[in-house]
Amino acid sequence: MADLVQCAPLPDLFGIHGALIKDPQFQQIVTRSRSLTEKILLLIPETHKSCVHTETLQLSSSENAKLGIMASNIGIPSAPVLKVVSENFTLETSLRRMFEGLHLHRNLLSSVCGNKDRVIELMADIRDLGFQINKMLKMLQTETVVQPTPTPVALRLPGEYEIQVAAHLTLVQLQSFGQDMVRVFRSLEQNDEEETES
Repeated sequence: MADLVQCAPLPDLFGIHGALIKDPQFQQIVTRSRSLTEKILLLIPETHKSCVHTETLQLSSSENAKLGIMASNIGIPSAPVLKVVSENFTLETSLRRMFEGLHLHRNLLSSVCGNKDRVIELMADIRDLGFQINKMLKMLQTETVVQPTPTPVALRLPGEYEIQVAAHLTLVQLQSFGQDMVRVFRSLEQNDEEETES
């Protein structure tokens, strides 16, 4: 006779927020946020072309890693680290870091890219995505969400080349940050197939 084996239930990765994540309104915001992030990712190459005119600075270049020291010298802060929600990385932490990273990149873009049409469009989408993230943060908490005061970004830009490098590195970093955001949003989306299998 076969022995029955009982398995421990899988840990609830979303903890107390599991019900919220399944909420249709929350799911709409997650979907809207993923869509906005994907739009931002599509705008980055066009924005790069309008801001960066130095031929050696290419968006998808293996040479970008070599510019790390220059990024440090210019004073470009790193984006917050994003991970998929897990037992060690809460939903709230993930959303807060997204919000902070969006503010950082918006400030950097306004510092190095000026008022070009593509930049204004990209910054407007980043602002709108920040609104969506803030809505999710408000749904997570019963108290009012305190917006972090964006610290001014003081870049050291002595010449045109440094401005070009700063614009380039900001867009490269934003692209990577956006890709991480898409991964997080996909992990949060509840699709119908998963619900029918449960």
